Amino acid sequence: MFLVGLTGGIASGKSSVIQVFQQLGCAVVDVDVIARQVVRPGYPAHQRIVEAFGTEILLENGNINRKVLGDLIFNQPDRRQLLNAITHPEIRKEMMKETFKYFLRGYRYVILDIPLLFETKKLLKYMKYTVVVYCDRDTQLARLMKRNSLSREDAEARIRAQLPLKDKARMADHVLDNSGEWSATKRQAVVLHAQLERSLEYLPLRLGVLTGLAGMCSLFYLFTRYLLPSP
Repeated sequence: MFLVGLTGGIASGKSSVIQVFQQLGCAVVDVDVIARQVVRPGYPAHQRIVEAFGTEILLENGNINRKVLGDLIFNQPDRRQLLNAITHPEIRKEMMKETFKYFLRGYRYVILDIPLLFETKKLLKYMKYTVVVYCDRDTQLARLMKRNSLSREDAEARIRAQLPLKDKARMADHVLDNSGEWSATKRQAVVLHAQLERSLEYLPLRLGVLTGLAGMCSLFYLFTRYLLPSP
């Protein structure tokens, strides 16, 4: 099994593309879902976030108010880095757990939906391929203004807070262009899935694991056959 890192930008259509891959039967690990999970009450990251940002970020039920926390870090890079330092290690742990489950189920590849794949770069070394869901800036701006009911100024500020999509596209192994009709984007996703399914990149790791298991079984047999005392 190999890993495919998929990312995009705000209003680029990444979530819709992920749904296409899921409909095709792909294994997908959604980092956004994991990120919400690891900050729930009872998780280590929750306590550390409250200690760092104060109890004013909490809802009455003890959950973190994501909007309040988002507003606190939006224009403050230092505080955003602090939050990332708290949450990212916990997110990586859960990602590896989910990925291993798919490995045991025999999937050829797993898509990791990682919004900050190229920004943090910490997970790039684990990815065999990277995919960016791209759209041109005008399309991105128009979609964001309509989807979130934002003014042009607010929408542009949110786009500027992220690494430009054109920069991500230059760094990616594959680019799915979602600037035009959705049917065209969907076809691109289907073609990419077929290409990844035909890849034999998963074989070395799977053969290595099977070889290791066979070796362990052989050692166990020799141990029980020759080293344990006979009844």
